[in-house]
Amino acid sequence: MTRLYLIRHGKPSATWGSHDDDPGLDETGQDQARAARDWLLSRPELERPRLVVSSPLRRCRETAMPTAEALGVDLEIDPAVGEIPTPKALSAEDRPAWLREAFQGTWQAIQGDLDYDAWRTAIVESLVKRGNTAVFSHYVAINGAVSRLMGVDQVLAFRPDHTSITILETDGRTLSLVARGAEASTGVL
Repeated sequence: MTRLYLIRHGKPSATWGSHDDDPGLDETGQDQARAARDWLLSRPELERPRLVVSSPLRRCRETAMPTAEALGVDLEIDPAVGEIPTPKALSAEDRPAWLREAFQGTWQAIQGDLDYDAWRTAIVESLVKRGNTAVFSHYVAINGAVSRLMGVDQVLAFRPDHTSITILETDGRTLSLVARGAEASTGVL
């Protein structure tokens, strides 16, 4: 079994639902990205990440870069660990209200024109094939993977804080949850 680290991005310079749909990190987020790097590099040699993967969105890429640079590896972009897709009929202005409602329910309840079970499966499939990798992702995507691994249908399996590090193990065929990352009060709800 090898370790895999699923990290929520650092604090962005704009909140979700604002005019900027792809914000980078603010100063606190940049500090958090460096702290995540330092924690990841402090792992024992056999558990230390060797690869760095990120969602395509800027806040994740900027959180991942200090770790990639410190390890001397290229940052791999993987859309599978990206942000939850918005139903097609929803406008950008309606997304925050839709997310707030979705957070209160189950994955089955939010099914519509998009198949969120398939989306969660794609996240887990992307993760299971990786080992000794740091994967920088999003609040809902992390919940999608963790809820699947815990066998629960609740959209919110937990509330990962910015740069919260969830630890997983994989043998290349199966994926298991070792420890959920730090939870905190967050601007998501």
